[in-house]
Amino acid sequence: MSYPLTQLGGHAFNHSQSGGAEAEYDRLRDLARQEHSKKSACMDKSRNAYERGDRAAAHALSEEGKRHGAMMEQYNKQASDFIFRENNAPGMIEADTIDLHGQFVEEAEDILEQRIKYAQSHGETHLHV
Repeated sequence: MSYPLTQLGGHAFNHSQSGGAEAEYDRLRDLARQEHSKKSACMDKSRNAYERGDRAAAHALSEEGKRHGAMMEQYNKQASDFIFRENNAPGMIEADTIDLHGQFVEEAEDILEQRIKYAQSHGETHLHV
């Protein structure tokens, strides 16, 4: 389960960035928020249909809500990957450092876990976050 409105830090970038990069990040997160709203609305309607005894409508609305949830996850993944590439581009930070600005908590945890495993497997002794 993801928590689409919980973000680490106050800014997506930890360095000056072009307006285009910030706009793309914001666009992807906004699309994810829109899909989250659609998912919630479908699930509410599904619950109401179920309570009325309209099982077919409840099922259809539930499935539609799941599709919106999947789209939300896709947009959030795109935003996470985009901001990570922007913040961790070669020359932007030291090799033993990762910048998690702009990541939601769950995303940051996943990235950090992967990076720690990578560091351990390559004999690295420290990592700056």
